[in-house]
Amino acid sequence: MRLDLSCSPRFHEQMENIQSANDDVAPAPCARPDVTASLTRGVSRLFRDLGLAPMAEFRLPNGRRADMAGLCPKGRLVIAEIKSCEADFAADEKWEDYLGFCDAFYFAVNADFPRDLLPDGEGLIIADGFGGAIVRDPVERSMAAARRKAITLRFARQAAARTAFILEEMGK
Repeated sequence: MRLDLSCSPRFHEQMENIQSANDDVAPAPCARPDVTASLTRGVSRLFRDLGLAPMAEFRLPNGRRADMAGLCPKGRLVIAEIKSCEADFAADEKWEDYLGFCDAFYFAVNADFPRDLLPDGEGLIIADGFGGAIVRDPVERSMAAARRKAITLRFARQAAARTAFILEEMGK
C-alpha cells in the first residue's frame, strides 16, 4: 500500500534539471552551509507543491530538531533529513530518532550525493535550490492518535511563534 502524501489535487512533476550522479566526475568539496541552504529551499518548495505546510528546523518532543517537516491538510506529518555531503551523513547518528514522530521520512540530498550510502528502506528526495523530486517512496508509518494530536499542536505552536516573531521584527 502506497502512502498518499499528495494531500492536494496537484502532484509534483519530476524536476527536469536533476541528473543522476556521474561516476566519472570527482565529488565536489562539501560546502555544507551553502548546500544545506539550497537543499532546504528546494525541499520546502517540493513540500508546498505537494500541498504540505513546510517548516524548517521543527523541534520534536524528544529534543531533536528535524531539518524539514511538512504537515498536510489530512494531518500527516512528513520529515526530511537534509544531507549536504557524505561527511554530513557519516556524522549523523540521530535520524532514526525522528521515525516515531512522522508518517513518512525522507533523506533529501543533491544529485551528486552517493545514494548507495543511504538506507534503502527510507524515502529519498533529490533536490536543489529550485525544487525537488521524490525518487524513492518512504516506508508507510502511522502515528498513534494521541501522538499525532500532540505533534500537530506542537507544529501549530511553533509556526505561530515564528509568525509572531517575524511580525514583531517588522514592527507590526
